[in-house]
Amino acid sequence: MVPLSYYLTLGAVLFGIGIVGVLIRKNIIIILLSIELMLNAANINFVAFSHYLQDVTGQVFVFFVMTVAAAEVAVGLAIIIALYRNRSTINVEDISLMKW
Repeated sequence: MVPLSYYLTLGAVLFGIGIVGVLIRKNIIIILLSIELMLNAANINFVAFSHYLQDVTGQVFVFFVMTVAAAEVAVGLAIIIALYRNRSTINVEDISLMKW
């Protein structure tokens, strides 16, 4: 049986990679993928604790997180397509809609 600490370490590493991807990358699609990686790291922790505590609640939360992630991807990709059509770029530095 795999100890709980291995799952938590895997979740922490994936979450850290996701944070680094959000902070360093300039491509909006890569930023969205990094956010998805962070959500999946949280899902790993939910399932690990659910299995460790012999409770199904963590697995139910995973379904809710996956639903939110799917909605986030749909809205995010629609925004990216609209920005690309207007600005012809998907780099974060080139897109600044809040200019004076």
